Amino acid sequence: MFDSDLPDIDALARADDATVIAAITGWARAEAAASARRLAATAELVHRRAVGPADHAQWSCDNWDAMAAEVAAAQSISHGMASGQMYLGVALRDRLPRVAALFADGTISARLAANIVWHADLIKDPETLRLVDVTLAEDAARFGPLSANKTAQAIDAVVDRYDPGALRRTRAAARSRGVVIDLADDESGTAGLWGRLYSTDAAVLDRRLLQMAHDVCDDDPRTLAQRRADALGALAAGAARLTCGCDNPDCPARAEGNERAAGVVIHVVAEASVLDGQPDPHMSGEIPSRPITSRTTLREALAPDPEPEPPAASANRRPAALITSGGTVPVPLLAELIRGGAQLRPVRHPGNDIAPESGYRPSAALDAFVRCRDLTCRFPNCDRPAECCDVDHTIPHPIGPTHPSNLKCLCRKHHLLKTFWTAWRDEQRPDGTVIWTTPSSHTYTTRPGSRLFFPTLCVPTGELPVAPAIDRPPNERGLMMPKRRRTREQDRIHRINAERALNAVYVAERNQPPPF
Repeated sequence: MFDSDLPDIDALARADDATVIAAITGWARAEAAASARRLAATAELVHRRAVGPADHAQWSCDNWDAMAAEVAAAQSISHGMASGQMYLGVALRDRLPRVAALFADGTISARLAANIVWHADLIKDPETLRLVDVTLAEDAARFGPLSANKTAQAIDAVVDRYDPGALRRTRAAARSRGVVIDLADDESGTAGLWGRLYSTDAAVLDRRLLQMAHDVCDDDPRTLAQRRADALGALAAGAARLTCGCDNPDCPARAEGNERAAGVVIHVVAEASVLDGQPDPHMSGEIPSRPITSRTTLREALAPDPEPEPPAASANRRPAALITSGGTVPVPLLAELIRGGAQLRPVRHPGNDIAPESGYRPSAALDAFVRCRDLTCRFPNCDRPAECCDVDHTIPHPIGPTHPSNLKCLCRKHHLLKTFWTAWRDEQRPDGTVIWTTPSSHTYTTRPGSRLFFPTLCVPTGELPVAPAIDRPPNERGLMMPKRRRTREQDRIHRINAERALNAVYVAERNQPPPF
């Protein structure tokens, strides 16, 4: 499959620079060829299973979702990423075969292939699509060294030549509006935030944050940038002003309560031992500078100022707490939250000999335990927070008991997949481990999200009696599946027509005869 002339990893250490550069080029081409084969296999799976029961096209969790779930499990990627790869593979196979051939040969990269598919997506006429495919295949090899923007312009020039109504002229900047909150799982207790707003909204937000940052007194220990960041959190919690961080009880900017502690519910899972942690006075403000005296050497003066030692309770290297929607909370920040009024609710392991509950819905205590144990959806590679998931009976109720060894968190899409796409099977162990079997008989094992951070929540909760074989629900049960207003294909056609309509004015102006 790969070029045998390329040096392996051990040989690179003995190669000269020219050989190393050639290896980078060669393996990049091999990587592109491997990606093309993976997408071709994905497209083949879609081709084999594309024709399903007609009524399933209206299902909320439709045939495409069922295929995407299996592709996601096979590659350890998210459902959305798998769906995107399926569309890309099908488009290369069925709409742009000549471009696909270049991709399979490693001549063009995966990024370039995806760009071509995206910019040719609005073409509807088969003959026009064939001409664009031929022309792009001839030109694509020259697009590689170009920047992403210049590559898009080069592809658009070809599309414009054959079908100007298919240009991606939809208000790109305005439609790219969005805010991304990156709840990365690190120990800093912070998260990245970026996005794009209307310029008017951005101006209003900028002035409002600046105003709130200046509402506190001069003794507030935070820098202006830190106060602006905290003001954004206060706005999200519905606060009209930023609470001052000084220790002066007479400060008019201090408040009795903190809206960030009471305005919005955020679930945080923590060990009981960290609740006695102390706030870190150095989490705000500048790093304290060392005094420079006549005895200070030049090397010592130029060295960066050392960080102050954190409170003793923060020395534990394990994350102090986990936000159930993602991210960690270190001990000092957790102490700040508790001091600001955050409510504490203990979650206890139910034990190894707990009796099943009588009802279908678990009690509040059992529900809280299952969500804190699992932390996320238990389907392979799904990171949907447990607080947004359903609590599912692995063995359906009433045959399966309402018991922690038979309960797990599933997001709504994967819950529907498990319930209605009956070729999927799941088996749950007493420690919360779930073993999934796909329609193609591949197995994938998922374990509770708390296993690494709070292992006491994963202590086995007791073996359940072996349940008898369960007859899967008949097809009529599909009547209970939530329905789409339009099928996925109807949605795609509607979107293409809407985007092409936005180009109507451009096409009409282009077709006007020249002025005399």
